Amino acid sequence: MPTVPKTALPHADFEISKLIFGCWAIVGGFNWGPQDERDSLTAIRAAFDLGINCFDTAEAYGSGQSENLLAKAMEGKRKEIVIASKVGPMDFAPENVMSACERGLKNLQTDYIDLYQLHWPNPDIPLEDTLGALQTLKDQGKIRAYGVSNFGNKSLDICKHSGFHISSNQMAYNLIFRAIEYSILPQCVKDNVPVLCYSPIMQGLLTGKFASENEVPDDRARTRHFSHRRSQARHQEDGCEKETFQTLAEIKAFSEEVNIPMGSLSLAWLLAQQGVGGVIVGGRNADQVSKNMEALKVKLTPDIISRLNEITEPLKEKLGPNADLWQTDSRAI
Repeated sequence: MPTVPKTALPHADFEISKLIFGCWAIVGGFNWGPQDERDSLTAIRAAFDLGINCFDTAEAYGSGQSENLLAKAMEGKRKEIVIASKVGPMDFAPENVMSACERGLKNLQTDYIDLYQLHWPNPDIPLEDTLGALQTLKDQGKIRAYGVSNFGNKSLDICKHSGFHISSNQMAYNLIFRAIEYSILPQCVKDNVPVLCYSPIMQGLLTGKFASENEVPDDRARTRHFSHRRSQARHQEDGCEKETFQTLAEIKAFSEEVNIPMGSLSLAWLLAQQGVGGVIVGGRNADQVSKNMEALKVKLTPDIISRLNEITEPLKEKLGPNADLWQTDSRAI
């Protein structure tokens, strides 16, 4: 297996692996289904053994269960890993940021969090106040760096002019959801804010797991790709199911033409994009982790990247610049 490349985050004294292990699905439930804890622990340890040093979690994932699992799996390895966790927008008041961090430290069984991220914007609380609390936590040694997640141009501007320095912006980004390319990614590139990409294979769509929209269960059809008539949808749009699966079919056909598995091709494309600091990939067992790592073996030519851009451009235009996968009124402000 190739060595996992690393990225040095700005305003931080550590590097993260370009492939990041996402610790949401390992708690099961929600739209993930049942999950065996032994599989979760094995998946985390497999990721570490294969060269991933960065693990992304949040208190919101299973009400602290994800953080608990990470601590259990990585017991004795704390100095060898980078923990990225998040504080939810309901806790953005400075005193609540402090309390949330203490809960995270307890769940993670550690005395510091490497990268502490604001999970979504909260326009009801002055962002400068929240950033000030994060800086206080950094000054106290309880976090080593701080970043944001799902932040659009307005919030990024506030960060830039606040006098505080964010190290990353975590956003939904993949071959069939390229909304951040309109304005958010260019701003992040300009301001040297690496993007950490979540949903890189679009909950299995970009692996070819589903042959048609009818095969996708409602709990995985909540995004704006699908109709608002889906039972768990929160948006009010007609969706673009036909266009989405036409695009997926073209990606699959091209992956066969270049003899690269569809999932590996999709991850490799994402890793090749300017401004991407890391790609967050889950894995509910060790086999899935190993399969995701295959993307590191893929060498993309400019022609392959250009063709993938061409295939997915109509869907990009159809979905538009709204960087919120789930809601018509974007929370990524």
